[in-house]
Amino acid sequence: MIPRDTLKKIRRIEIRTRRAVHDVFAGRYQSVFKGQGMEFQEVREYIPGDDIRTIDWNVTARTGNLHVKKFTEERELTVMLLVDISASNRFGSAAHLKRDLSAEIAAVLAFSAIANHDRVGLILFTDRVEKHIPPRKGPTHVLRVISEILADRAAAPRTDLAPALDYLNRVVRRRCIAFLISDFIAPPCDHLLRVTGRRHDLVSILVADQHESALPPIGLVNFQDPETGRRVLLDTSHPPTRRALAAAQFNRRANLLRTLRSARSDAIELYTNQPYDRQLIHFFRQREQRR
Repeated sequence: MIPRDTLKKIRRIEIRTRRAVHDVFAGRYQSVFKGQGMEFQEVREYIPGDDIRTIDWNVTARTGNLHVKKFTEERELTVMLLVDISASNRFGSAAHLKRDLSAEIAAVLAFSAIANHDRVGLILFTDRVEKHIPPRKGPTHVLRVISEILADRAAAPRTDLAPALDYLNRVVRRRCIAFLISDFIAPPCDHLLRVTGRRHDLVSILVADQHESALPPIGLVNFQDPETGRRVLLDTSHPPTRRALAAAQFNRRANLLRTLRSARSDAIELYTNQPYDRQLIHFFRQREQRR
């Protein structure tokens, strides 16, 4: 039984994201993510201007007239959502937790995919794979995906991208679009990211909160790491402490973006206190320009 609060949240996400998909994202999604190959459709008689490389010589020899093979783009794609549900994603200083933002982004991508008749699958992970939902079509399937992301479950607290990426590469044999949604507070896994970037169209979505790098100046605060349980007392009003934290986060982000670039992964940075539509539109425009 899904708790009532979770059902309300799912419904709110469904309403918001369906409207966004209808108004903005579905068309851009289709223009950016196209089929992975060509599918044979029929043989027909040659028409001047046809590419001579498509001539079917067997049929031509049999009939005495030039015939060509006609192909159409293989439109249907598989979209895999790899969503981090570790303890650090339960943090949020604005209206949303990072987990809520992850669910909403996943919903936008999933509804955009099914609007274009693509299949959507889900891999939930912490430092292990927590759940795998095979790719399917349809709005009911998307609602199940959202529900699973928001579900309260006794999952492992830590984050590790490696098990999820390894599982994806073993389970999904054909090239897919893989959206990796995480705060990326995790051990390095450069090799597996590169392997995944070669096998699939990998898009990394970095979910963050503004106060992870810029603490409000509110004096002494006892912090606890949600993944390790470690506690530390910090003076958030102390300028050197604030500068050190900001520098550490800046360096972590820069190193991560370099790693993702070397893995041939696009990167989208989203924050809990900012609308995500502008960043997604910017991403789609960049992808369109590269085609």
